[in-house]
Amino acid sequence: MTVAVSSLAEARRFAIPPDRLRRLIGVALLVLWEVLPRAGLVPALFLPPLSQTLVALATNWAEYGQHLALSLYAIAVAMVAACGLGIGAGLLAGAIAPVRRVAQPLASALYAVPLVILYPLFTAWFGIGPQSKIVFASIYGVLPCFLGTAAGVQTIDRQFLVVARAAGATRWQMMTRVLLPAAIPTVLSSFRVGGALVIVGIVVAEMLTSAEGIGYLISRYRTLVDSPHVFAGILVVLAMVFAFDFLVRALERRTQHWRRSTRSADAP
Repeated sequence: MTVAVSSLAEARRFAIPPDRLRRLIGVALLVLWEVLPRAGLVPALFLPPLSQTLVALATNWAEYGQHLALSLYAIAVAMVAACGLGIGAGLLAGAIAPVRRVAQPLASALYAVPLVILYPLFTAWFGIGPQSKIVFASIYGVLPCFLGTAAGVQTIDRQFLVVARAAGATRWQMMTRVLLPAAIPTVLSSFRVGGALVIVGIVVAEMLTSAEGIGYLISRYRTLVDSPHVFAGILVVLAMVFAFDFLVRALERRTQHWRRSTRSADAP
């Protein structure tokens, strides 16, 4: 028993922390990205070296910056609409049983539908401008926000609601001061998924029909068989995703006191 405990202690001492492990994996992938095409193990047409991709990005930084600004505007509008509406509707459905019984199965069924096949309808209704991609991305991201928030509300200790009703809380106060703080871990998880899908929806819509945005640049350079510029656009998209993930992590750190207070309230 003593030997097993000492072996476990030794393993823990030499274990790599998760953050450092993620950084090491990222560095290894970047090195492979540069080495494999240079060594001829991967055709440069399919995967240009990282250095060529960075040169292409630096050479055309003004063009990428201009289209990035257009994509970020569309992402911001769609994210506010999708996540705001999804989280608000999820809180409402979680608090009101009749609404939940009607809306939750319908949202689950719609979530199983690949919405990209419906994108031609959005272009027919809203044109090929920013309106169609914003509406498409909003619908793409609202469903996971709604479903995750509604499910999170169901895990809340009902004693919170009883105490809030006894204190005379209104419906709005119940949602904003009781349900939202208590369900914040699930709400942030659904926000992470919904926000990521908004980014994906905007980029996909730009690749399909738009004449602006990072997705449009990727599609245009793909048509020109310019792999370094295609992967430069992919790098920009990855940077947006990592930036969004960083913001969500920062928000999780800012709301840790809500989670701690909820756990302490649940503790006997």
